[in-house]
Amino acid sequence: MVTDLPYPGTAETAEDVPREECGVFGVWAPGEEVSKLAFYGLFALQHRGQEAAGISVGDGSQMLVYKDLGLVSQVFDEQVLASLSGHVAVGHARYSTTGGGTWENAQPSFRTTATGSGLALGHNGNLVNTSELFERAVAEGADTITPNSTSASACQRATTDSDLVCGLLAARAADKGIEQAAMELLPAVRGAFSMVFSDESTLYAARDGHGVRPLVLGRLERGWVVASETAALDIVGASFVREVEPGELLAIDSAGLRSQRFAVPEPKGCVFEYVYLARPDTTIAGRSVHSTRVEIGRTLARENPVEADLVMPVPESGTPAAIGYAEESGIPYGNGLVKNAYVGRTFIEPSQTIRQLGIRLKLNPLREVIRGRRLVVVDDSIVRGNTQRALVRMLREAGALEVHVRIASPPVRWPCFYGIDFASRAELVANGLDLDGVRRSIGADSLGYVSLDGLVAASEQPRNRLCTACFDGNYPIPLPEEDRIGKYLLEDPGGVAETEASATEDTVLAGGYGAEEAVGRP
Repeated sequence: MVTDLPYPGTAETAEDVPREECGVFGVWAPGEEVSKLAFYGLFALQHRGQEAAGISVGDGSQMLVYKDLGLVSQVFDEQVLASLSGHVAVGHARYSTTGGGTWENAQPSFRTTATGSGLALGHNGNLVNTSELFERAVAEGADTITPNSTSASACQRATTDSDLVCGLLAARAADKGIEQAAMELLPAVRGAFSMVFSDESTLYAARDGHGVRPLVLGRLERGWVVASETAALDIVGASFVREVEPGELLAIDSAGLRSQRFAVPEPKGCVFEYVYLARPDTTIAGRSVHSTRVEIGRTLARENPVEADLVMPVPESGTPAAIGYAEESGIPYGNGLVKNAYVGRTFIEPSQTIRQLGIRLKLNPLREVIRGRRLVVVDDSIVRGNTQRALVRMLREAGALEVHVRIASPPVRWPCFYGIDFASRAELVANGLDLDGVRRSIGADSLGYVSLDGLVAASEQPRNRLCTACFDGNYPIPLPEEDRIGKYLLEDPGGVAETEASATEDTVLAGGYGAEEAVGRP
């Protein structure tokens, strides 16, 4: 499956990928250029969110936040990073799962407490009791909507679940401090969350009691790092210490590292991290993602053998599984597709002529490799089937004799409510068709998925410690009624909240103690 976001409006591939949720990064390191560490940490996590990026920095007396739409490298430059001076930073790369992809919803979210101290928060995951939290904010009258507002409450304008939590934390922190406010609020927050947040001096990290989304702790020579993936630790030169435990709150300041438990751990890590979401050079629960994907490919070959001349991946996400399939089957491995490495998120709408080329914007076949051969094409997953349909057609046009599609995950039949923006259940091709129906839909000569048992075995994790809801519909965190959940729950004018108005100033004064939020504009 093509891992980059499709061009807006591209008919063949639009909305046909499981959207990466978000990447979070936090660093506490006096004497270091924490803004640059956060930049490179987010750069390593870019695959997890390509809509917007932001970094907050605190220096002990004030906090600056800079965020904008676009890739990390589009949002930040040397001048911006030089202006973000301090010893504690929070970074976020976003793909929207609650709230639309607008500038107002970019993170870190920022609020001030009644005492004027700042609070910046980045969140990976998705909450399932957003309506309940909104109602709590209404009841409490949390008055933390925008840095310069005294007339509206956070609950009235918050358009993401992350923003809502940030507002509630800030409202409670005035009397008892952020750490105690978090210990009281987080037990009432249900769903998937790996959060990194800070005030002007202290870095905090928290992971929900099920540990659905990954979060790890690393050590620098002069400080600490928390990040969504171990690959981000590697990039900034931090050594891996351990995972942040499910139900754990960490606080890091000049007094050292403190840990508290706000929930009983009941691990349910997302198995789809192993399939697609995480970088292959990341380690989750002690298991290499790359090794897992290669083993999935071997299992796929055992469970779905076929006579063929070449095993080829859909780059890049299908590559490790294709290697495993080739090793197990004895069929030669080769690259039959060339990926344009420079096609990512863009703000330039393609012309109708270019749009009609569909998948060729990203992948082009090597005809001399494909022509006259029976192919095994290995991909990570099928959502709607549009990508695979276009790909099979393209390979046949390039001269393939047979196209056998092998998928390194079970059929995706259920949407995710914990931080992956899948299509709705009605749009998932495997939900409405049986195996042969999906095969005919994408035009393949044969189709095979790895079994759920095979996938779980490859992860080397006990099944009872994994969330497999998108494959089997068994949601470990109870879901609310249908009308109390959804991506635009807080943006529906007829629902529980108004859409937050766009900011107009380039720099917004945030209140006392010199805290301010420097905001990027698209």
